[in-house]
Amino acid sequence: MTLSSRQLLEDQIRAACVLEASARKPGNVHPTHAFVDLTYNDFVVSAEAAAPILAQTPELGVGRAILDAVTATQACVGRNTNLGIILLLAPLAAVPKVVRLADGIGDVLVGLTCEDARLAYEAIRLAHPGGMGRVDDQDLANAPTVTLLDAMRLAADRDLIARQYVDRFSIVLDFGLPYLAAVADFEQHWEAAIIGLQLELLSRYADSLIVRKCGPEIAGEASRRAAAVLQVAAPGTRNSQQAIKRFDRWLRADGNRRNPGTTADLIAASLFAARRDGNLPIISTPLRPGMW
Repeated sequence: MTLSSRQLLEDQIRAACVLEASARKPGNVHPTHAFVDLTYNDFVVSAEAAAPILAQTPELGVGRAILDAVTATQACVGRNTNLGIILLLAPLAAVPKVVRLADGIGDVLVGLTCEDARLAYEAIRLAHPGGMGRVDDQDLANAPTVTLLDAMRLAADRDLIARQYVDRFSIVLDFGLPYLAAVADFEQHWEAAIIGLQLELLSRYADSLIVRKCGPEIAGEASRRAAAVLQVAAPGTRNSQQAIKRFDRWLRADGNRRNPGTTADLIAASLFAARRDGNLPIISTPLRPGMW
């Protein structure tokens, strides 16, 4: 990969991560709402740390890029801000520049090795994500004996990020990318579009982080509430704004344990894919008063 190609990939990755964090999505950290232990700046710094490494995935390999990006993030912020994003973006970044993601991701996934799995396991342990628990086969506490794709296959029924590896990134490439690419005047309506994508994804898929922290019943309630917000009114109307605020308050209750973090990771990957293959513009992220 040439330096210019790598720089373009780095810029696309960084922009996707920062834009996802900049949208004032219900339940997530963003520029006007922090958690006790996480701020918007943590996510911006994490994007700066991870993007240059993920842009080298074609040379490094998926597993090494995952571990190095997580290591760099931990050195900068000391907490898990982007493990899910890194796990999603590394295989996508490995697709050759001249190949569409949908056409090339399959070859990347089937080419993953046991060494990729070992390095990814090390990265996950380093990031120490919440609520992972234990499993009988290929538990994260042990050295994997299968490829990274096979390890993800074992977790696909309980984790949306693992499911992307198994389903050839169907949520990202078959839903998220076309959803964002179809937005008229994305530069003007980027925040509403990202919030809309969050609601659409949450209404369809139980957020894995909510499932791990709160259980499937609460995750199902989050999906039902997201669907109810979508039914209220067109974006920008008073009714929809009030519904989004109510949903945001519900997600932030119980000490932010209902944070839809996996959905945010899928949005970041979708933004990257839409920029790479859907001509989505790289834009600045000025906050517009009155969005909510």
